[in-house]
Amino acid sequence: MFRFADPAYLSLLLIVPALAVWYWRGLRARSAHMRYSDVGLFKGLGRSAKQRLRPILFVLRLLAFTLLIIALARLQSGSKETEITTEGVDIVLAIDVSSSMLAEDFKPHNRLEAAKNVGRDFIKGRSNDRLGLVVFAGESFTQCPLTLDYGVLLTLLHELKVADRDWDGTAIGMGIVNAVNRLRNSKAKSKVIILLTDGENNKGEVDPVTAAQVASALGIKIYTIGAGKQGTAMYPVDNPLMGRRYVPMQVRIDEKTLRQIARITGGTYFRATNTNKLKKIYDEISKMEQTKIKVKEFTRYQDYFIYLLSAALILLLLELILANTWFKRLP
Repeated sequence: MFRFADPAYLSLLLIVPALAVWYWRGLRARSAHMRYSDVGLFKGLGRSAKQRLRPILFVLRLLAFTLLIIALARLQSGSKETEITTEGVDIVLAIDVSSSMLAEDFKPHNRLEAAKNVGRDFIKGRSNDRLGLVVFAGESFTQCPLTLDYGVLLTLLHELKVADRDWDGTAIGMGIVNAVNRLRNSKAKSKVIILLTDGENNKGEVDPVTAAQVASALGIKIYTIGAGKQGTAMYPVDNPLMGRRYVPMQVRIDEKTLRQIARITGGTYFRATNTNKLKKIYDEISKMEQTKIKVKEFTRYQDYFIYLLSAALILLLLELILANTWFKRLP
């Protein structure tokens, strides 16, 4: 983008066509006339190259004058620049991967697949935030530390599987402690854990309420989600002889403890009974934990005054040299 810092000087450009008219009229007025009885001798004579090109001196002077006016008007080119300041949110997704997450009450998927699909959409909807992933069953593990590389996080989320028999169970307290450990050194404006479970705490060295108090002391907010419909859910059982069959399983979610965890840390408890409800919960949390972005736009200008002035002086110098050399008139 171009602009003139002092456009008032451009009014002087009106003098340029006036000077051109003045020169053209003066040139005709200065033409000499001589009377001859017979001009036949001069018919074959034409104007010399020097005569034809002499007006170039005036053109050079006129161009120099024009460039000088534009230089005084201070022609500038500008480029817009944007400065973005973000106050990011650090979020750890803590997902229960105990065997009960295979219950198929989140049609057409089981609980874990539904949690993975909704979690994927949640990650894709964030920007400028560091996200991490912690899983827990009878024990807890960090699947992905806080990162801005959402591609890696999505791959690790996609690869999640339920715990095998060796570490099955539900250690909610350990899941919180592990997530807190990921966030304790964070400098983010807001530190959040989104904990999803479908059961009751039955494993681990730390109880959930104590873990929540530790999170609260470190300024970490926990949103808790109880996943599972009311009553019973169909759970798959694989038999080497009879194949897969489904048996009803009682849904046991410790809602009292999950509410207490959320209340202690300043978060909110949600109950998800199907995939659509789970998606709405993540959308609501996403809206509550918005990243603050400050955008400042400014334009940086480059001034062409010195270049135009230099060009005008070069043209004047060229006009002076030509007038005193090739176009020099003898007395």
